[in-house]
Amino acid sequence: MTELLLAVQELGTTFWESLQTLLPIVFFFIIFQVFYLKLPREFFFRVGKGLLLSLLGLTFFLFGVNYGFLPAGEKMGIIMGGFSFRWIMIPVGFILGFMVTLAEPAVRVLSYEIDRSSAGYIPEKLVIYSMAAGVAGAVALGMLRIIYGLPIYYFIIPGYLLVIFILKFSSPTFTSIAFDAGGVATGPMITTFVVAITLGAAEFMEGRDPVVDGFGLISLVALLPIIITMLLGLIFQNYNNEEHYEEYKEADDIEKEEEQEGGRENNQSKVENHTKQRESSNKESNERKTDINEET
Repeated sequence: MTELLLAVQELGTTFWESLQTLLPIVFFFIIFQVFYLKLPREFFFRVGKGLLLSLLGLTFFLFGVNYGFLPAGEKMGIIMGGFSFRWIMIPVGFILGFMVTLAEPAVRVLSYEIDRSSAGYIPEKLVIYSMAAGVAGAVALGMLRIIYGLPIYYFIIPGYLLVIFILKFSSPTFTSIAFDAGGVATGPMITTFVVAITLGAAEFMEGRDPVVDGFGLISLVALLPIIITMLLGLIFQNYNNEEHYEEYKEADDIEKEEEQEGGRENNQSKVENHTKQRESSNKESNERKTDINEET
């Protein structure tokens, strides 16, 4: 019973924190709605329903993270830290990083936007799996760092030097996508679950400090997807040149123009049909009036 009351109290606290997070967004949306947007009432209520669902979803997600994910991650880290063969932590970290990234909502949203904006030139699944591979490599390096007690700058400095080097050869399209991918990869799933594992492992292993060795994984997670995405861009430059991309964009623009023209034609036909119906109804009413006048 006491545990249930604590869970309800935790849920209420999480709900209030989520509401505080969404209130500024609601405030700015209402200001834009009143002075600039002036959206129809039906659309405004639809947005309100979406915000309510977002509030409930964010509340339950954060409650699940604090109530289940963090303790489970810490327990897994403690168990792995006690392995006699600690090198197993590296492949386990790689698999966990890959699977958690596939479940990351922000990664899927960004991949969808990239696929849609590039008109299919950069496939959604390719972006998801490349980012998952980058995060998996970052988690594996994080486990390697905990096992051998390596400083974080052993990875960060060479990593960003490599990024600067690849920038000279990468296309502007993939350069922008790469840095966005690095930011999106550090989502709530990685931050809560995988970081809890590294903290648990560093806390249990002798000679490791959870603060010094347990943290720093997020910086690696932000770095590796940048490198992987830019390398993916170099591969695209070799096998799919910019003319191929322009063909995709041109075909997509033509398709959109055809849809717009089709919509205009449909609207024009509706107007013509409505005009004909009005003319026929006016004609019928005039004939009725004529018949009535003749009878009188």
